[in-house]
Amino acid sequence: MNSEVNEWYRGRHVLVTGASGLMGKVLIEKMLYSVPDIGCVYALVRSKRGKTPESRIEDMWKLPLFSRIREEKPHMMKKLVPVSGDIMYDNLGVDPKVLEQIYNEVSVVFHFAASLRLEAPLKEGLEMNTKGTMRVLDVAKRIKNLVSFVHLSTAFCYPDYSRMAEKVHDPPANPHEVLRAASWLTDEQVNLLTPSMLQAHANSYTYSKRLAETLVKEQYPDLPVCVVRPSIVTPSYKEPIEGWVDNLNGPVGLMVGAGKGVIRSMHCIGHYHAEVIPVDIAINAIIVIPYHINSLPERSPEIPVFNLTSGDDRDTTWKEVLDVGKATVRKYPFEGPLWYPDGNIRHNKFIHSICVLFFHILPAYLIDFLMLIFGQKRFMVRIQNRISVGLEVLQYFTTREWWFDTNNFKALSTRLNAADTKNFPMDLKIIEVEPYIESCMLGAKMFCLKEKLENLPKARLQNNILYVLDLLVTAFVFYLLPLYLLATYVEPFRMVLSFGGPFVRYLPLVGKAVFTEG
Repeated sequence: MNSEVNEWYRGRHVLVTGASGLMGKVLIEKMLYSVPDIGCVYALVRSKRGKTPESRIEDMWKLPLFSRIREEKPHMMKKLVPVSGDIMYDNLGVDPKVLEQIYNEVSVVFHFAASLRLEAPLKEGLEMNTKGTMRVLDVAKRIKNLVSFVHLSTAFCYPDYSRMAEKVHDPPANPHEVLRAASWLTDEQVNLLTPSMLQAHANSYTYSKRLAETLVKEQYPDLPVCVVRPSIVTPSYKEPIEGWVDNLNGPVGLMVGAGKGVIRSMHCIGHYHAEVIPVDIAINAIIVIPYHINSLPERSPEIPVFNLTSGDDRDTTWKEVLDVGKATVRKYPFEGPLWYPDGNIRHNKFIHSICVLFFHILPAYLIDFLMLIFGQKRFMVRIQNRISVGLEVLQYFTTREWWFDTNNFKALSTRLNAADTKNFPMDLKIIEVEPYIESCMLGAKMFCLKEKLENLPKARLQNNILYVLDLLVTAFVFYLLPLYLLATYVEPFRMVLSFGGPFVRYLPLVGKAVFTEG
């Protein structure tokens, strides 16, 4: 049976913004591999760190992500056309001749480019995520044969709703007025106004993405636009490689930080559900969406919206994720850990804060003090400050329950034939939690940290040594030292301990404090 999705894309030219990001790269790889009759893919890439878009694409081809294309379909690499541009500029900063070519040839636009820094200043988020979307829409208006514009949003951009419907709700403010104000206000002025502007939003990312959705909605039905909202995107489930990931954002960064012994406590409500989606499952849905919308008998009266989330089908909690993650990192430990990976999640914010003080802040200052004594560069306090900011942002998503309607998302697979159902799997219920989390940890280890599996014996030895050291330090700091202080300065407590006989007598520090000479 032939792929109807491939037939729909046959000869079509596609424009992808944010092509160098995780989702952009996975989208390009999947389209070139599973949609072989596509015309070409224009990849909008900006120059970065002295590298041209062409050289960045060349580097991208060398990634393990593209190994199956290099080995099985190397001719498809010719269908990827790098375009030098940046959504921070009008006309996306694209050369006029190339832009004219895009106007004449492109029929599908995937707008992925965005600032993913949750802690970014509001002005940065507005410029990149909101105004950047406006610039891409302006280009799309001039595309002569546009049949689909897919805007990548986020499932968490409506925190003031207890349940997220598959529709674009009203924004907290007019995005045009917000952009106008941000254009003439200074950074300091915007920062002062940020709390009152964000309202229910915990960060600039969800706020700016919500305003961007409104801009996209304004173009419907004049433009064939739609909105897709993935939840927290995690490493690939199967394609093209199990556990593929190229950044340490979100839960992956948390797992690595915990596995390295740097993160020892996180504020999280363990019985709340983990709302995540593997990147390849999300990309499968995104590729199918233009075909799906254009195969419907009539156009929807409202802009199509797809919540790419597990919705009501989920049953995995954050505690389960933590437990499996801890077991995995002990089975496949990271190299050069700072301490034994034995962190935990804590429901109570006060207890979490105490743990952060003892397990994060004080050790960081101690390590930097030792670095200062030995004439080395200090780094630990700076790293812990960055971790604290990242944790504060991530904890917004792990300390509340999220609910989503997913009818439109689920309807995608019902319209696929057998070939496309196999090519573009979207069923989240088939994912087994333990093997998947294990593949995520191994993916972070191999693809982000560049650690080799043949070094596992050495890493396990380091892990075992730190385990013993962790037991000794924990016993001293949290048991022996408090008992010693109490026995030294609290007479009734010393009398109670004296009944411990030989056991207490031979405890380090404590025995001498209880059984004093004379």
